[in-house]
Amino acid sequence: MPLLTILIVLVFTGLALWLINTYIPMDHKIKTILNVVVVIVVIVWLLKVFGVFGYLMGVHV
Repeated sequence: MPLLTILIVLVFTGLALWLINTYIPMDHKIKTILNVVVVIVVIVWLLKVFGVFGYLMGVHV
């Protein structure tokens, strides 16, 4: 995946999260949960894109 595509997805995700946090009235706890979930999903997606997640799935303890 090209680096530009990754950058565009990250910028779009950040912008969408900012718009949701700014303009949609929600309880603070719900906003915190939403932010945490989005950050975790983006981190897992980045790990899969760079191939780290697949490597971690192959590690046996």
